[in-house]
Amino acid sequence: MGSDPSPARIIFGGSPDFAVPCLAALADSRHDVVAVLTQPDRPAGRGRKLSAGPVKQFAIDRRIDVMQPGTLSEVETQDALRALRPDLMVIVAYGLLLPPAVLEIPRDGCINVHASLLPRWRGAAPIQAAILAGDEVSGVSIMQMEAGLDTGPVFATRELTIGATETADSLHDRLAALGADLLTEVLDSVLAGTAVATPQNHDAANYAGRISKTDAVIDWHRSANEIDRQVRAYRSWPVAETLLDGKRMRCWAAAPVRGPGSLGEQSGAPGRVIGVAGDGIDVLTGDGVLRLTEIQMPGKQRMAAVQFANGYSVDGKLLGQ
Repeated sequence: MGSDPSPARIIFGGSPDFAVPCLAALADSRHDVVAVLTQPDRPAGRGRKLSAGPVKQFAIDRRIDVMQPGTLSEVETQDALRALRPDLMVIVAYGLLLPPAVLEIPRDGCINVHASLLPRWRGAAPIQAAILAGDEVSGVSIMQMEAGLDTGPVFATRELTIGATETADSLHDRLAALGADLLTEVLDSVLAGTAVATPQNHDAANYAGRISKTDAVIDWHRSANEIDRQVRAYRSWPVAETLLDGKRMRCWAAAPVRGPGSLGEQSGAPGRVIGVAGDGIDVLTGDGVLRLTEIQMPGKQRMAAVQFANGYSVDGKLLGQ
């Protein structure tokens, strides 16, 4: 039996929680993670103190060198990367664009682990976009990186079913684990040059842009199913919200009400609270009834909606104003 080739020198680029399982898989492999690229520390918490992101913290714990350039376009940064003599660069939710000069540094190129079945949902927020659109399947793709945004040829994909009550949080965690498994499977063939990358069908591509807090504001004229997907897609950030008596009410969990008399037979303005059920607050929408089951008022903890309604009269209120 022949011996394995020498361990590869890998630079890993990533920043949020989603990237940690892939970094852990590389750190536990026979290959050498010679450096971690991650975004600069950001203010966090009430004190707004600079805080290390999840990837940086993992790298520190595993004694992997960390680099945090604000951009990869500066010659000094590129020279520092080149000096590491990487065989491969693995990018997972890094958050900074890799200019052509960086893409050319590793001997075997740069690969990316992306949280969608490319070419569907290229861009920054594929997990949320899949839930918002009502997609029944999602997955991960490993692609060869090129200058375009998520446009490179794909080495491998793995799919999973999106559950009927799936939130962005739960789908995030499942896709992060799936991405690490798939990376482990294809890594050696990519390094050996035997992996085949299939060009994407660019005509079928669509994009998931960055999320802003305004995206989370509920429009009660939309259907109960659409608002339900909005609540699930934006848990735990930025969290769907509406106004109750002029105060911001965050909606952590909800569900369309199903059953006789629940859909199409109620009348009134969208956003009107029509009652408090055993497990939530029922609100009219543009099509159907949505039951809020977990809410949060300013300065308060998250709580069951019925618990809130027991101490605050909501029946008949018009949400969103």
